[in-house]
Amino acid sequence: MGFHQNLEDVNEDQLSLASIHYMRSHYQEAIDIYQHILLQNRSYLALNVYVALCYYKMDYYEVSQQVLAVYLQSVPDSTIALNLKACNFFRLFNGKAAEAELKNLIDISSTSFEFAKELIRHNLAVFRGGEGALQVLPSLIDVLPEARLNLVIYYLRQEEFQESYALIKDLELTTPQEYILKAVVNAVLGQEIGSRDHLKTAQQLFQLVGGSGSECNTIPGRQCLASSFFLLRQFKDVLLYLNSIKSYFFTDDTFNFNYAQAKAAVGNYREAEEAFLLIQNDKVKSDYVYLSWLARCYIMNRKAHLAWELYLKMETSAESFSLLQLIANDCYKMGQFYYAAKAFDALERLDPNPEYWEGKRGACVGVFQLILAGQESREMLKKVLLLLRDTERPQVEYIIRTLKKWAKDNRVSL
Repeated sequence: MGFHQNLEDVNEDQLSLASIHYMRSHYQEAIDIYQHILLQNRSYLALNVYVALCYYKMDYYEVSQQVLAVYLQSVPDSTIALNLKACNFFRLFNGKAAEAELKNLIDISSTSFEFAKELIRHNLAVFRGGEGALQVLPSLIDVLPEARLNLVIYYLRQEEFQESYALIKDLELTTPQEYILKAVVNAVLGQEIGSRDHLKTAQQLFQLVGGSGSECNTIPGRQCLASSFFLLRQFKDVLLYLNSIKSYFFTDDTFNFNYAQAKAAVGNYREAEEAFLLIQNDKVKSDYVYLSWLARCYIMNRKAHLAWELYLKMETSAESFSLLQLIANDCYKMGQFYYAAKAFDALERLDPNPEYWEGKRGACVGVFQLILAGQESREMLKKVLLLLRDTERPQVEYIIRTLKKWAKDNRVSL
């Protein structure tokens, strides 16, 4: 602060101050200085690149591109500007569009642009979704700060969580992006190995970013607060922040997965079901967390047959057994007794636990009660009898005789 007091209103001092703002992630303050100088000195074209870079850091990629175009009109072969343009295209469109823009930079690069070659190698690996990352990024960790972060991201995508953690655990955090990435690494590793310490660290880092003055009203900041509350299992607060940014992520599978879980956790199963069904990613859709929550939503929304179909599509495993238990208990609780009976019947075949017979017996009687109340078709009696006939338990014959007598007295064909 002592040096701040010595700064004068001259371009050199003000540009130095803008650089300090940039390094502290105070991008709007840096932009204000650059634009003030540009108003007085239109010939300082390079300042447009600095302004564009600040807007890029603030996620205003279209604005960054517009400002950058002013400079590229005069200096079309600028290495820094062309690279930034490619990065904007990566954010606005996709990796292929960014790579096409980077070709212009590759064409003009020469042996005198060693730093540009390293930058190109790094960005090509990123633009290509991590292709060749292990051949490129490790050697650039001490050259480009982003190389370490992108290698962490690569390992995360490969589900090599220990490797990603080793790269970031001792990193001195300076930017919101670094805090967020370290939080994500701790969250996934904590879930993978069941570590409360990692999950606590993740929650605190998310809270730190989301609660900061510079990030609290940004989209990443609100995502961080939602993640913090998710780890704290405070799902009403999760939804408060996710709802505020929902319009930006309508087709984002990760967002919809978290949003659906939060909706289900607060008992809003109708909207949770809708969000789960928006997800397209096959890996997510085969995850047990997805299947179990969607099954619960179906049951709570009185669509037990769809929950049963989810189970039938699964291979026999510990997860399919767990899903059977969920279907059996939730259907019983919700009075959808036929599918509860089917689930308990399947459980009993897999494990002759007396509790499964008791659940099946109660569910079969529950179906009969619904028939008596006129809330279930009389045709269901046949299906119930089929389930009971396959069971060798005390009381089965008595229950079957009772059901048959009622069917005969009420002229129900069996």
